[in-house]
Amino acid sequence: MEPAWPTIEVLGVPVAKLRPDEALAALARLHDDAGPGLVAYANAHTLNLAASDPSYRELLREAALVLNDGAGIGIAARLNGERFPANLNGSDFNPLILQLAAQRGWPVFLLGARPGVAERAAAGLVARYPALDIAGTRDGYWPPGDDAEVAAAIRVTGATLVMAALGNPLQERWLAGHLGATGARLGVGVGAFFDFAAKEVPRAPAWMNRFGLEWVFRLLQEPRRLWRRYLVGNPVFVARVVRARLKKT
Repeated sequence: MEPAWPTIEVLGVPVAKLRPDEALAALARLHDDAGPGLVAYANAHTLNLAASDPSYRELLREAALVLNDGAGIGIAARLNGERFPANLNGSDFNPLILQLAAQRGWPVFLLGARPGVAERAAAGLVARYPALDIAGTRDGYWPPGDDAEVAAAIRVTGATLVMAALGNPLQERWLAGHLGATGARLGVGVGAFFDFAAKEVPRAPAWMNRFGLEWVFRLLQEPRRLWRRYLVGNPVFVARVVRARLKKT
């Protein structure tokens, strides 16, 4: 089904070309639709994974909404002669989603991260948005084969929005496979957002975010875990985009 909004295709994945207010309106529309909808963020790392895994790329292609996250995907659009109207970085846009949830009375379930992080994130988010209804939380560690039990536990809470912080590509795969069983109408893969919300991991200064340099800050904070993603992954991503562009000419 063709999306109801403009998109820019990056490495085979159609990414919504929306301003923040338009993206929020799209989320509200998806929430009001009958079927559950998967919402994903696409950044250089996500699309590198998708380029190496056709099943993951197809999952993203079938998602209800894919949002542009980070400077890398903005560069990719410009290399193709297009431009996103805004950088819908998840760390900044997820709070807007939760503000929308608070305004509209959507119960939210926070799923993922290390034990205790989702609970601390929930406390901080409710302090920020007092009307926010956190229906429940659960860490991202459960035995293999317990997915149906986790989905059933979410269903009992009545949550209509599930935020999954399980990392790429697991969070999108889990939501694609189990969102329907949770009873929720929207599932959003949010990466490290709970860690930021719980103040487990510091965010980059505003000026670095403004210039698309949050990845540099994150690399300096966690070099052993993230060096390959950024120092290797970013050049690989640009090379893939250029190669795809040359094939079209």
